[in-house]
Amino acid sequence: MKEPKIGMTIDEAAEMTGIGRNTMRKLVDWGKLPVLKVGRKTIIRRDTLENFMTVNQGRNLLNQADVREVR
Repeated sequence: MKEPKIGMTIDEAAEMTGIGRNTMRKLVDWGKLPVLKVGRKTIIRRDTLENFMTVNQGRNLLNQADVREVR
């Protein structure tokens, strides 16, 4: 059985979470969601994304001031 990837592109992270790609990009641009940059590619760690989802449960992700940053 294939192991799940530990890193995802913005598109893959958006698909996995149901968060729109543009919103996911905003979260990265705002510095709320840490990423790895590999050239032009942006990689989000699965565990970081899961932690982000837990910390921000019930919050409005479109409101920059309402989103909690994860590290």
